[in-house]
Amino acid sequence: MVLVNNPGTSPVYWPLDHAEWNGLTPTDWIFPFFLFIVGVSIPIALGKRIQEGVTGKTYTKIISRALSIYLLGLAVSVIPFFQFQSTDAPDPLKLVVWLCFAAALLFLLLRNFKVAGILAGVVVVGIVVMNLAGYNVVPYDFSTMRILGVLQRIAICYLISSLIFIHTNWKQQIYISAALLLGYWFLITMIAVPGCEVTSMNDKACNLAAYIDRMIIGENHIWRFGKVYDPEGILSTIPAVVTTISGVLTGTWLMVGGYFETGAHARASRSGVDVGGVDAASADGVVLLANRLNKAAGLFFFGIVLFALGWIWNSFFPFNKALWTSSYVLVTSGLALLTFGFCYWLIDIKGYKRWAWPFVVFGANALALFVFSGIFARMMSAFRVSYTSEGKGISAQKWIVDNVFLALFQPINASLAYAISFILLWLFFMWLLYRKQIYVKV
Repeated sequence: MVLVNNPGTSPVYWPLDHAEWNGLTPTDWIFPFFLFIVGVSIPIALGKRIQEGVTGKTYTKIISRALSIYLLGLAVSVIPFFQFQSTDAPDPLKLVVWLCFAAALLFLLLRNFKVAGILAGVVVVGIVVMNLAGYNVVPYDFSTMRILGVLQRIAICYLISSLIFIHTNWKQQIYISAALLLGYWFLITMIAVPGCEVTSMNDKACNLAAYIDRMIIGENHIWRFGKVYDPEGILSTIPAVVTTISGVLTGTWLMVGGYFETGAHARASRSGVDVGGVDAASADGVVLLANRLNKAAGLFFFGIVLFALGWIWNSFFPFNKALWTSSYVLVTSGLALLTFGFCYWLIDIKGYKRWAWPFVVFGANALALFVFSGIFARMMSAFRVSYTSEGKGISAQKWIVDNVFLALFQPINASLAYAISFILLWLFFMWLLYRKQIYVKV
């Protein structure tokens, strides 16, 4: 997601761009994969709590985590709480205030409230200094704040899926998923949109999901690039919940009998035995290998089934990420299962782990990576390093692309090289956290 969100310029290679409307590219797999793995984590995180009995603490944990992620999504969109371009203070001063805001947020997530409070105090002082110096500090316009977004959708899907998980069994979860996908299909294709001569999911404005977003959220609070629709809108969250439930079912499948293995399997796992190094004559090793192969086979089988069902449904309810169509749910859940199954086979069964080191580093602080790389990218686009003869500002991001990457590559390759360099820079930052065993979580 960080890679495709930060191209150096345009154009970009098609796998690194979303489908224009209907259709599917590898970039359109990313968000469903994220929700899928959130779902996988739910049985692992909550399974023991359910076995011991659901209590008020269970609900508190679920709600507080969902609320924290939702509020974090809002915070990312409003920091630094003033309009950077409209505020006429020097860019370096504004950037220092912004950096202090971001640092305060980081230490707040790390539960270091003392440092977070000090940094917040520095922010207040900085804003006061700008005002006393006579600069016009324009506050953030909350009337245009985007209410929904990526982190907000993750929070909502986590909340709903967790509650479904603790109150239903796997069969009921399948029935709920089927009902939600079929119901969403009916709503999008059968319900007329007021004010539209023809209701069609092929029209970005005249579909029920877009209409509900405009009516309830308001055009000022939806994704500014969508204008008439929000890709993380209200109605399209329904099928997104099913994407998360597909991960819940996967996590349940892996957890059958305990934490991935039980009995003899668990003893082999706890003793540090990896399948790749298990003695073929060992009873524990044989049972462990059979258990894991059975789980991998299930992942591949259901992945193929969902992928095929999604492809069939696509013929009359097309893949569409913005609307999160039911066919899109099935095909991306199938792809997620196949990808997850391949990783499970390669890492847990075959024992090939070294190649995954960068993903381990990123995954250990996935939330920090997404949040702070996003803030950093906005800073790079907002900060002006020079001006043209006409007085037009050149952002730091554009200056780097123009003077470094476009000097070495053709535009499309320069865009890719910048995106890869951005990822490598953040791999280094995440490695620093990983090395110190610092994990940002909610």
